[in-house]
Amino acid sequence: MNILVLGNAQRPGVREEVERWLPWLQSQASVLAVDLRQESDLTKVEAADIALVFGGDGAILRAARQMGYRQVPVLGVNLGRLGFLADIHPEDFQACFLEVARGHYRVTHHLMFECLVHHQHGQQTFLGLNEVAVHTMPPFPILDLELEVDGVPVARFSGDGLIISSPIGSTAHNLSAGGPILAQELPAFVITPICAHTLTYRPIVESADKVYTVRLGDAKEAMVVVDGQESVPLGVGRQVVIRKAPVSFGLVKVPGRSYYQTLRDKLRWGLPPSFRGEP
Repeated sequence: MNILVLGNAQRPGVREEVERWLPWLQSQASVLAVDLRQESDLTKVEAADIALVFGGDGAILRAARQMGYRQVPVLGVNLGRLGFLADIHPEDFQACFLEVARGHYRVTHHLMFECLVHHQHGQQTFLGLNEVAVHTMPPFPILDLELEVDGVPVARFSGDGLIISSPIGSTAHNLSAGGPILAQELPAFVITPICAHTLTYRPIVESADKVYTVRLGDAKEAMVVVDGQESVPLGVGRQVVIRKAPVSFGLVKVPGRSYYQTLRDKLRWGLPPSFRGEP
């Protein structure tokens, strides 16, 4: 089995954990590259079977963008806090990797997007996995935003911004802003306003096959943030275009865990309240 070893060296414990496991990994598989600082051009590395990502969900988001249009299925080892994508505990890693090496796993495929930001210097394109957020900037005035889907006007509203999220990202910023949780393999985007100044605007779910355009319609500037990690200013009258990417993100799943179990474990979703005197 050919593997990549990736992660975020800035997170405490990641480098030490990789150094701990690397000799053993090299005895079990062919390690094609080790990159904990997102410095390698992974598109030029020999084709790998899986990418091991040590860290939290943020490390997986970085790894997905680093792999670009040559995605490799990811097995995440959670050294962060929540770990929706990196759901393998370090104590379970050895047993899980041996199962994967034996072929006892499946790969789920998930929507990625391209975000095209039009600004005064031209156009930038970002590949992302979680969401695109258009935010107000300091001193945080209310923004006027216009939304089009496949060129058809959908909404115009005032507020602090707008989130267009993939299913993978629906449990992140979208959830915090009151948006719905989407099944992770659903081919759709969810559009969620951030503090819209209206009683009528609610999140909507639409097909991932459509093209979404967000236009800044007032005399204020905004910030476009991709996956909470990449940001670029958006000038007056400029626009952001979000569309499905031609590649998908692969997530390695080992037997014994489901998405709904992760929701219960991480967010206590679907569980009854705890009453006094009960465990």
